[in-house]
Amino acid sequence: MVADTKLYDVLGISPTASQDEIKKAYRKAALKNHPDKNKDNPSAGEKFKECSQAYEILQDPEKRKLYDQVGLDEFLNGGRGAPPGAGGAGGMPGGFAGGVPGGFGGMPGMGGGGTRSFHFSTGGPGGGGGFSFSNPESIFADFFKQGGAGMGDDEDIFAQFTGGSAGGGGGERSRYRDSGVGRRRARTPEVTTVEKPLPLTLEELFKGTKKKMKIKRKTYDDGSGKRKVEDKILDIEIKPGYKAGTKIKFQGVGDQEEGGTQDLHFIVQEKPHELYKREDANLRMFVELDLKEALTGWTRTIPTIEGKKFTLSKSGPTGPGFTETYPHQGMPISKKPNERGDMIVEVKVKFPTSLTVAQKSHLKDIL
Repeated sequence: MVADTKLYDVLGISPTASQDEIKKAYRKAALKNHPDKNKDNPSAGEKFKECSQAYEILQDPEKRKLYDQVGLDEFLNGGRGAPPGAGGAGGMPGGFAGGVPGGFGGMPGMGGGGTRSFHFSTGGPGGGGGFSFSNPESIFADFFKQGGAGMGDDEDIFAQFTGGSAGGGGGERSRYRDSGVGRRRARTPEVTTVEKPLPLTLEELFKGTKKKMKIKRKTYDDGSGKRKVEDKILDIEIKPGYKAGTKIKFQGVGDQEEGGTQDLHFIVQEKPHELYKREDANLRMFVELDLKEALTGWTRTIPTIEGKKFTLSKSGPTGPGFTETYPHQGMPISKKPNERGDMIVEVKVKFPTSLTVAQKSHLKDIL
């Protein structure tokens, strides 16, 4: 017979539960109620705190044995019973119903049956010698680092955050703080961002387009707490004028991990074009002339990226590097949709690799 069942009730298990059952129950409850998964539900954060701190006691055989013998109230007081003169229901210091300052508020049915509810505090009771709970995020992190519940895939959670090691540091500061015990707590690992290339044609970047992308993401089943893989369809909007390197960001659509859910960034890559070379908002096109054309004149039809055609001709000699600019025939400027860059046509002259003696003589006479 145990002194009380409050902690077992939090995890939804019986006082005879095995260590493996305790781990599985904690994993299920913690994943379901983690604050990063329930940003719009403050009560989930409290449930996360409660189940983490219940697990901290029950997973340790010595702590669990003492808790079973004396109950939660005396356990938090170091197993010595309430100190003399303590007020409040349950005989705990500070005059709070059921216990510690700022926590365990309201435990109906302390002396008998009835529904039990409580609220944990990260600070222990005053007076020294009492039990002080660890940071809930630290309990959660340590659980996965130690291969929580033996599920076999916990290591990859930390590999995504620490570059392959289950012991790396985090980024974001923990949302839970100590209550005056004077020691630092572990930080919540920062949610990682996954980057994927998004190759696009110059025409797609000129006109803008929409693409649907199916991704596979790892998450946890709310019922069983087991790892699962699901498909998700993302609608990607490419605005006219996007450049190579532009990031199209999706928040919270990647794998569900210890610190939250990964963000996904698509990085625009520009596919090579057979006619144009992009230079910021300008497009450069090359026209190749042989030496005869360059000296005597030439004509070319110049297509634009949107399908227009211009005729470009020169009747006299044209030197290598000659350019002709067509204003506002280049790429759109993404932040200024009504403005465009220019199209620049540049001449390259193809010189003969060899000349006969007669040809050289003729050229000398002509030139």
